Amino acid sequence: MEKSLARYIWSNTRLEQIWILTIVAASMIPYFLSFDLPKQIVNGPIQGKGFEHPGQTQTFMHIAFDVPVLGHFEVYQGMQLTRFWMLMALSLVFLALVVLNGLFKLYINTYKGRLGERMLRRIRFELIDRVLRFPPAHFKRVKPAEIATMIKDEVEPMGGFTGDAYVTPALLGGQAITALVFIIMQNFWLGMIAAGIVAVQAVVIPRMRKRLLELGRQRQLTARELSGRVGEIVEGIGTIHANDTTNLERADIAARLGLIFSIRYDLYQWKFLVKFINNFLAQVTPFLFYSIGGVFALQGRLDIGQLVAVINAYKDLPGPLKELIDWDQSRQDVQVKYNQVVEQFSVDDLIDSKIQVVSPAPAGRITHSLVATNLTVVDDSGARVLDHVSVEIHPGEKVAIVGDSGAGGEYLAEAFGRLVWPDSGRIAIDGRDLLELPESLTGRRIAYASSETFFFHGTLRSNLLYGLKHAPLKGADYDDVAANEIKWQMAEARRAGNPELDLNSDWVDYAAAGATGPHDIYAAIRPVLDAVAMSQDILDMALRSNVDTATHDDLTSRIVELRQTLRLRLQEENLDGLVVPFQFDAYNPQATVGENLLFGTLKRPLMTNRKLAAHPYFQRLFTETGLDTDLYDMGLEIAENAVELFTDLPPDHPFFQQLTFMTAEDIPTYEALLQKLNGKGFDAATPDERVSIIRLSFSYIEPRHRFGLLTQMLMEKIVKARAKFHEHIPADLARVVERYDPERFTASATLMDNVLFGRIAHQQADAPERIHSIMYDVFERLGMQDSVLSIGLDFDVGSGGKRLTNVQRQKLSLGRALLKRADYIICNRPLPALDHRVQDQIARAILTGVGNSEYAPAVVWVLSNPGFAELFDRVLVFDRGSLVESGTSTDLLEKNGMFKELLS
Repeated sequence: MEKSLARYIWSNTRLEQIWILTIVAASMIPYFLSFDLPKQIVNGPIQGKGFEHPGQTQTFMHIAFDVPVLGHFEVYQGMQLTRFWMLMALSLVFLALVVLNGLFKLYINTYKGRLGERMLRRIRFELIDRVLRFPPAHFKRVKPAEIATMIKDEVEPMGGFTGDAYVTPALLGGQAITALVFIIMQNFWLGMIAAGIVAVQAVVIPRMRKRLLELGRQRQLTARELSGRVGEIVEGIGTIHANDTTNLERADIAARLGLIFSIRYDLYQWKFLVKFINNFLAQVTPFLFYSIGGVFALQGRLDIGQLVAVINAYKDLPGPLKELIDWDQSRQDVQVKYNQVVEQFSVDDLIDSKIQVVSPAPAGRITHSLVATNLTVVDDSGARVLDHVSVEIHPGEKVAIVGDSGAGGEYLAEAFGRLVWPDSGRIAIDGRDLLELPESLTGRRIAYASSETFFFHGTLRSNLLYGLKHAPLKGADYDDVAANEIKWQMAEARRAGNPELDLNSDWVDYAAAGATGPHDIYAAIRPVLDAVAMSQDILDMALRSNVDTATHDDLTSRIVELRQTLRLRLQEENLDGLVVPFQFDAYNPQATVGENLLFGTLKRPLMTNRKLAAHPYFQRLFTETGLDTDLYDMGLEIAENAVELFTDLPPDHPFFQQLTFMTAEDIPTYEALLQKLNGKGFDAATPDERVSIIRLSFSYIEPRHRFGLLTQMLMEKIVKARAKFHEHIPADLARVVERYDPERFTASATLMDNVLFGRIAHQQADAPERIHSIMYDVFERLGMQDSVLSIGLDFDVGSGGKRLTNVQRQKLSLGRALLKRADYIICNRPLPALDHRVQDQIARAILTGVGNSEYAPAVVWVLSNPGFAELFDRVLVFDRGSLVESGTSTDLLEKNGMFKELLS
């Protein structure tokens, strides 16, 4: 990276800087005229110089100049104006100069800002580009939070400084020199006084500010270290809680904050001392002007107009001068930050940018062997984890790597996947070093999966298809307005040195997955998910998800057909009682009291049972139907039963998971409430207490909780109240309650609730599992499996995929690798979270699938269990970083060597 910030800025913004410097030079002309004009106004029309006689006039706007050789040129003879009109004319000219100077400033500042933002965009992109080209080993030595902080915060001042780098000294220096020259032209001695004060400020203040720069550097370093430490705490929060070290971390953070405080306090003290001295020097000069200039005016050596002009000119001198000193401090400060950025991002063995060039063209198949020759890998401690290993993997070959953990096979797999670089030896394809091949080949034709998974924040779909997004293959469709916007964005990207790549384009290489487009990609995804045993997980996610009706209209429009097919399927298997359907004129005993009252779902999650019970319309409805006392009595009995049964249980007892109406934290609250209301009746409770009691009944399900509180009469009363509720429902509740309709899809309910249009009978054993299985068959029978799969793939995996289980993450990582249909698939102990039986099933499914496929890839699998080695064509046995045995599993068993020992 360029070590001088000034040279970096100039090399990237040369033409823009020249243009804006030209504008600055042009702005000095009206700036100088604005100093001289007040003197003309005071001495001329105000004091009457040149207007001694009544009716006397003077020439206004006479424009003429002499050109050497060519002679005298007169552009405009001017006009004759009286004293009054001359005053008005000169005042209007002064106003015009003020506006013109303001417009110059507006243009210069706007241009500077745009220039600075482009440079900030450029440098941030270059830094992230370098991060993408760091050698793999470098990431073990840096903290992600520190890198992110540098790119986000520490380069921020560099963008603002870009516009000021050359323009500010030219503009402010030009203004200061213009004002100083004007003062000297009015009176030499006053000019010398101003120049002397300026010289003192220019020499003393920058020297004092060196201490500020050092303190600023310390503040920046400590703040960056704090950011890295906070990132460590977030990433290691599980370890912290598991070891009771929260207070140790608090002590560490408190010490770091104390150090930052002391640096910042010292910085403030020094900063305001410098400011005090600077302000003092700035205020001394007007004192000298008033005193000495006044004496000169009394002696007749300086007229009043000149004195006013000098004072007016000096008024504009300290501002540019102070800003110029501030600019110099900013320059040094930004240079220090830039040096630190250069130091942090100047890394040896950076990946050549040519290796990562964008390539929309399909990658050709790798038809040659993957050959490792004298491969040696050394870890960070200096130990050889691979020691002169030579091995050849043939196209289409299935190779198992076995050995104890750390025996060396994992590192060979990582080297094949380019995750580690060899210290000596090399891996080659057709004689070309693997590290010199473009990533557009290795990243597409070599797939790698391990137990160390990472997923970006987004949907399951985006993460599963991530391995197919190499280049924009199909442009997005834009209307005229959006097309102009994207054209402007691309032009700005070009000016800022960013790639002109449209993120809204379709980046997915469908052909690589064996599909022709988004309409049939699920046909390629389904076998992969089946192979890694994740199809059921995706189905469960889909059933628990709310459905975007606009996106998945193909499914939501057939909801009635789905419900009918499910009913028929249940009848075929004599499972009619497994689901109790919703009927508007009947009570559903498997649903809660609240669901029966609403006969619908809440569109907004913030509308809780407590808020519903407290709503005036509900309270009025309860009073009119008599449900207020019924539900109050029910809630009171629920509270009594819950307190009696669960009050002595610990908060983490599994019984609390069965409670839908109360949490462990609620028990003491209701215990106190029962003691207060015991035997006093409905009227003794306050409105808030009634709401607290009634809302318990909203979550009650008789077959599940079995307190015997729902009588036939009460159920009939609830059904009648339901009809009355929907008949006169107010607008505010109508907006948040979506009524069940057997002929329509309920957008606020889950897919499972929509298909069931009822509730599963709680007394049936394994009912949810049986329903899921039947639903999967129904979706397949109706040809809706792709639609359901699409809904499941809409699931948000969260930050780093943490909303998925460890097992799901490992399955998804392996599935992503398989979906690429690469020529070499490297599996580095990809499924350690699964038991050996499931690992065996998945391995068999994958090997069978790729064996029957048209492209027949080579598979290199580092096994956790050597017993699976019989599935492979060849077995490589590693011990202490060396390849000790190689051959078929049958041959190795006959040798009574390391492989047989591992199996035993």
